[in-house]
Amino acid sequence: MRAVVMSEYGGPECLQLGDLPDPRAASGWKVVRLHAAALNWHDVLVRKGQYGSPLPHVPGADGSGVDAETGESVVVLPSLWWGADESAPGGQWEILGDHRQGTYAELVRVPAESVYPAPSGLSWAQSAALPLVGVTTYRALFSRGRLKAGESLLVLGAGGGVATMAVSIAAAIGCTVVVTSSSEEKIRLAESLGASGGVLYTEDDWPSAARELSPDGSGFDLVLDSVGTWQSSVSAVRPGGRVVVLGASRADLATLEVRPFYFGQYDLLGTTMGSPRDFADFLTLVKTHAVPPPVVDRCFPLDRAAEAHAYLESGAGFGKVILEQV
Repeated sequence: MRAVVMSEYGGPECLQLGDLPDPRAASGWKVVRLHAAALNWHDVLVRKGQYGSPLPHVPGADGSGVDAETGESVVVLPSLWWGADESAPGGQWEILGDHRQGTYAELVRVPAESVYPAPSGLSWAQSAALPLVGVTTYRALFSRGRLKAGESLLVLGAGGGVATMAVSIAAAIGCTVVVTSSSEEKIRLAESLGASGGVLYTEDDWPSAARELSPDGSGFDLVLDSVGTWQSSVSAVRPGGRVVVLGASRADLATLEVRPFYFGQYDLLGTTMGSPRDFADFLTLVKTHAVPPPVVDRCFPLDRAAEAHAYLESGAGFGKVILEQV
């Protein structure tokens, strides 16, 4: 099979098209013939060596295609072996593409429990964009963040896959959604997905400007923080509100004043990825509400994976970047 192989850690140029033996199905495992694979920021960290992936390695967590045995259209859930405890993943949990070959390939072998029927009405690219951002966003907003219809949500960063999914599904259930961005254009695009407005995080005291856009001006019920700016997030939430943290793209360290935090009765919640139950519940939500398809920004052929990674890292996109089999 053709696959994107990295033989060393480093920049996008590490991703080179090569040939590898076809994976074979076994008891409890399935082989998926891939039509598309979605890029995630997680893949960039894999490429840079943050997760110690074995070399040579095929990255990629998200994929859509057909079950090689049955021909059924499927998507791959990259959250492997979550375990029986819904509150947190167990000791065997891993993300597809970390330590086993991922989806930047024509074929991938995954546990049978990680293969789900593809939602109807979506293209291969849209289906590939669904699993990681879908399960991650659903868990962050609902399983952890306890978001309910009628509440307000602030999404930090308007352009990424999780951000666009969060806007879409929160608006679909009847929440007021506001975003932050460095770009007026991305705010307008978020509004087309259901956001009521947005603020530029490049402006001074943007948390106060965001808070003014909350329904009563007192702050948001929930802030979705994928960048790691906890102090700003807490400044934008209402007393008794919640902040869900699921990334550190802008900051690895955060400082919070303890007394204002406990006097504010805030919840600070960590999350990443999600369980099979989270994903099943997400698929049900998509089916029962008017949730638009995942936003696909740009598609690249498999042999241009390095270019796709460079584009993802540029931050210029809005929505998901996809590798397609052509």
